[in-house]
Amino acid sequence: MSPIHDQSYRRYQGARHAVGGAWGVIAWSGIRAMLAKRAYVFLLIFSWVPFIVNAVRIYLVTNFPQAGSFLGVNPQMFRSFLDSQGVFVFFMTIWAGAGLIANDRRANALQIYLSKPLLRAEYVGGKLAVLLAFLLTVTLVPGLLLLLLQVAFSGSFDFLGKNLYLIPSIILGSLVQVIVASTTMLALSSLSKSSRYAALLYTGAIFFTDAVFNALRLINGSTRMAWVSITANMAQVTDVIFRQPARYETPWLVSLLVLVALVVLSISVLERRVRGVEVVS
Repeated sequence: MSPIHDQSYRRYQGARHAVGGAWGVIAWSGIRAMLAKRAYVFLLIFSWVPFIVNAVRIYLVTNFPQAGSFLGVNPQMFRSFLDSQGVFVFFMTIWAGAGLIANDRRANALQIYLSKPLLRAEYVGGKLAVLLAFLLTVTLVPGLLLLLLQVAFSGSFDFLGKNLYLIPSIILGSLVQVIVASTTMLALSSLSKSSRYAALLYTGAIFFTDAVFNALRLINGSTRMAWVSITANMAQVTDVIFRQPARYETPWLVSLLVLVALVVLSISVLERRVRGVEVVS
């Protein structure tokens, strides 16, 4: 008979990692999972087409002055670029974000995640980082690169010097789009065990609020009710950030408060739904 070895308590001799760094593991795992999907990578590459178009536009204007009469390079161009990226932000948010928490809830993985020395904030932060990484790649990164290309093609800092505010505008404008979309999607994903249902909820929230706003605009003949639309609020706030005329009659502070309230509500939902035990409501 083989001897029975002593299995009494022994001190853990392995490496101990500081609390607060586990979110990076969750984020990297989620990013790799999405990059393994060829269709998603194609969408990511396709989302850079507007960047290429605007890069060519900057090249033509800086090298052929006569092109500036119909292809102006101005702050409005950078604002329009972020607008054009909105459709990619929408589809990438749904594709990458709908199942981030819903799939874990379906597999009862939350109990496994949160039974380990993992903070709830680390779990949510890791999931949020997945969306932030992809969405900032199609908004903030190309926006700043366009500004650098303008300096490189023109060979001077004149444009940047006159429009220095574009740097914080691009950063803040991108963050408005990305943070609102990411937190809203995560909150909706936490409400269901089905990624498809979460995607439908997000799509409905975007299109339903837009439809309500457009109906009210037809009835009232004004855009004072733009605050009911998520996308209209983001557009209104971003216009102000870029020092462009606001496109709606709703005060931009009202639009900002609505977006802040939406983010706070999403965080509240995440705080309630992301727990180590099932929440029965």
